[in-house]
Amino acid sequence: MNLLRFDPSATEDHLREAIVETGRIGYAKGFLSANNGNISVRLGADRILITPSGLCKGRMAMDDLFIVNADGEVLVPAADPSLRISSETPMHVEALKVRQDMRAVVHAHPTCAIALSVAEKPLQPLMVPEVAVALGQVPTSDFGLPSSADDARIIRELIQDHDALILRNHGSLTVGRHLDEALIHLERMEHAAEVQVLAELLGKVSLYPSEMFPALAGLRSAMFSGSPQNHANTTT
Repeated sequence: MNLLRFDPSATEDHLREAIVETGRIGYAKGFLSANNGNISVRLGADRILITPSGLCKGRMAMDDLFIVNADGEVLVPAADPSLRISSETPMHVEALKVRQDMRAVVHAHPTCAIALSVAEKPLQPLMVPEVAVALGQVPTSDFGLPSSADDARIIRELIQDHDALILRNHGSLTVGRHLDEALIHLERMEHAAEVQVLAELLGKVSLYPSEMFPALAGLRSAMFSGSPQNHANTTT
């Protein structure tokens, strides 16, 4: 059983355990270093389960999580009264509000993806086929003030058509039907960013030839045929 691939019938305890496990994986991979990043899951129609602020996501317990409503107001606090709600809650609330087809959100700090945005370089989706087919274009947002409602503003339009975003000079945001999907999007995006950074250090980034664009787009269309997800075109 894959704990992170839950369905709509998953219990609250299951979702809490899945968030804790996602935090451990993300921390081990270097995506959620120190106290960085946050994770959330839709819990019913109008409630969201979300990680706290100021706590290492690799060392969380199930009762460290908060439950908030659709406006980000705390309904159930963490068991530890010293913990505070995630400062990035507005961004998670906005992502789940816009993407009703998604249930999970991961905000991480992947090193190479951030480095590309700091260097003002876009992630090239047509560099490796896995990104071109599975994610399409991964856009970079405008600057936003971290830990504020500004983060909700900068992702509002982009998240409508993309499952993975780079937050300029800040981190990343990925969404999924469950946490496994959101985490896979994150891993795939950061792997592509690592390849691009290394290729640029070696001197050149070669993209797939333009005549292969229709075939790549066809693979993407076939992969997601009948899916409720709203995916971007790979040929941008």
